[in-house]
Amino acid sequence: MICYNTNSMRDRATATLTTLIVDDEALACEELTYLLKDFPEVEVLATGRNGLEAVDLIQKLEPEMVFLDVQMPGLDGMGVIRQLRERGLELPHVIFITAYDQYAIEAFRLEALDYLLKPLDKGRLAETIERARRVIQERQKVDADPSPRLTPQRTKLLVRSDNRNFIVDAQDIIYATIDSGLITLVTTHLEGQSNYRTLEDLQANLDRDTFWRVHRSYLVNINRIKEVVPWFKSSYQLRMDDKKSTEVPVSRVQTKRLRELLKL
Repeated sequence: MICYNTNSMRDRATATLTTLIVDDEALACEELTYLLKDFPEVEVLATGRNGLEAVDLIQKLEPEMVFLDVQMPGLDGMGVIRQLRERGLELPHVIFITAYDQYAIEAFRLEALDYLLKPLDKGRLAETIERARRVIQERQKVDADPSPRLTPQRTKLLVRSDNRNFIVDAQDIIYATIDSGLITLVTTHLEGQSNYRTLEDLQANLDRDTFWRVHRSYLVNINRIKEVVPWFKSSYQLRMDDKKSTEVPVSRVQTKRLRELLKL
């Protein structure tokens, strides 16, 4: 069962580290939730009880940090990371929590931020949260002030459609989306697959002033946004200027930029 923290959603403005807790042991989940109440910079968005719920919650809520049990029914913690990568999704900062130390090497091979042993020590937990805070702040600085472009900006892209390879102008791209590791490009004239493997790689080859990563799964051309549609919990969707008038979700993280961009 997925549990959403409604009180936390109301107080979202005061939090800085959005967090999920996923553990099949209810008591362990409750204990960690209780410990995190002493860290005002942490906002627990929701809790889950297995790996499949973890993947679903991460995709929907886009947390910055996830406390993830290693051994869970259906899909274990390591499998969660692998499945997120297979879907081409950007990974949150993962902290594994477990009673066993033999998985540590595999956890760090999968680029986990930390590995905590049960029963949790509050001092050790504080160190992990501080580390996560520093890492996330550094990433935000890079996003706000990107380094000079190292990849040449492309004005033409290849799109595969109906067993044919078309060359399209980059400015004709309305949006790109990724699902199960496959990128679909929607342009003014056609829809097809890209030869890029990730949205990060695609965006790096395009004009960053024009193409905006509004969601883990979507990259949009800001000049092709037709309408901003209010959504639930103060979020928005973008209605794009394609034939289907596709509505693209804006992630919670990018909502602030949307408000600044359009003075909402």
